[in-house]
Amino acid sequence: MELNFIKCGDYYIPDIRLEKPSICLGKWGRMRREYLRLAHPVIFSDMVLSETLYEHCAEIEAAAKNRMNIILPKLMEYYGVTEQLKAKNQLEWIRKMNACVAQAEETIKAELIYF
Repeated sequence: MELNFIKCGDYYIPDIRLEKPSICLGKWGRMRREYLRLAHPVIFSDMVLSETLYEHCAEIEAAAKNRMNIILPKLMEYYGVTEQLKAKNQLEWIRKMNACVAQAEETIKAELIYF
């Protein structure tokens, strides 16, 4: 592999570019990336250099969204978050819905992000 350098002032900086820069990360992918950067810097550096970090984070993003789509309806059913409650008492519906979302997010963080 041949490295090209760019002169920036008095310094030469390696001209390194990602092969697939079009991967966009959402909330869960960014959380996983930050966790790896802070808690596992060696793994993070290895993944950055081998260009597998964004693919890994995109996989985590997809898995987390899929998991949220599975967990949230079950929690809503368990806690009685229904359309009837929404029509009857909107503030209670919002309170219960926020609790369900928070519980689902904590589960996803434990299962997929911080492992």
